[in-house]
Amino acid sequence: MIELSKVMKAGLAIAAVVFSGSIFADSKQGEPLQLAQLTDGFDAQAAYMRTCFACHNSGAGGAPNPNKPEEWTARLEKGMDAVMNNVMNGVNAMPAKGLCFDCTPEDLRAVVDYMVSIAQSQ
Repeated sequence: MIELSKVMKAGLAIAAVVFSGSIFADSKQGEPLQLAQLTDGFDAQAAYMRTCFACHNSGAGGAPNPNKPEEWTARLEKGMDAVMNNVMNGVNAMPAKGLCFDCTPEDLRAVVDYMVSIAQSQ
């Protein structure tokens, strides 16, 4: 009988081999998927609820609501670099980093991606 730990080790080894190659976001385009270097244990949804929800859900100060995709269209047309510049430096009533001062730029990008994913799923 094979020990469970040996099976688990073999499974981990296989997974490591499978995922060690290039990962593609869209195999038709062949562009590599860039994974953000998030803070250990970072939860974009929890960060959104903690620091972004109050303004973005209510639209306070013109903050785009993730549940209203039309509010994201013009912003996303400018490109993600412009969106992230606004996040990092603040824009209109939004303070720099949305007051998430313990968030890395990658963490903030994950929060923005979370909001955009909600908008795109509407």
